[in-house]
Amino acid sequence: MRRRPLFGFWPLILSVSLGIFFGLAGYTFYHAQGASYLSNDPAACVNCHIMRDQYDSWLKGSHQHVATCNDCHVPHEFFRKYISKAENGFWHSKGFTLQDFHEPIQIKPHNRAVVQENCVGCHEGLVTLIATHPGNDHKMLDCMHCHAGVGHGPK
Repeated sequence: MRRRPLFGFWPLILSVSLGIFFGLAGYTFYHAQGASYLSNDPAACVNCHIMRDQYDSWLKGSHQHVATCNDCHVPHEFFRKYISKAENGFWHSKGFTLQDFHEPIQIKPHNRAVVQENCVGCHEGLVTLIATHPGNDHKMLDCMHCHAGVGHGPK
């Protein structure tokens, strides 16, 4: 039985391809200071220049002394937090690398739901009786509809 000439090269081609992929991914992670995004430091959010306005407005906002970016923008449960960070990190790095992000940056519906959940979680004692509205079929009111500038403050 005759072997195909390329059959012996597939392991080599696969190894080289994986090496290039992981090499580029590792370099990008290093160059973009990816490990800093695993921290709770708000300054990590400005590694990417697109977040400068949000960071600067947070410094002027009412939540600066009581909440970091993670307190509002990622779930508080361990696994959900890091899954959310990985997902957002992927899309942020893809957008930044390919320069196909929307300016100004906009929150996606999934992330808006996380912020809503965290707003209600932190302010539960204050909003328990007003979090739903009878005229709205008892749906949860959207905190950011009225309080959009609270976390980030004036720009």
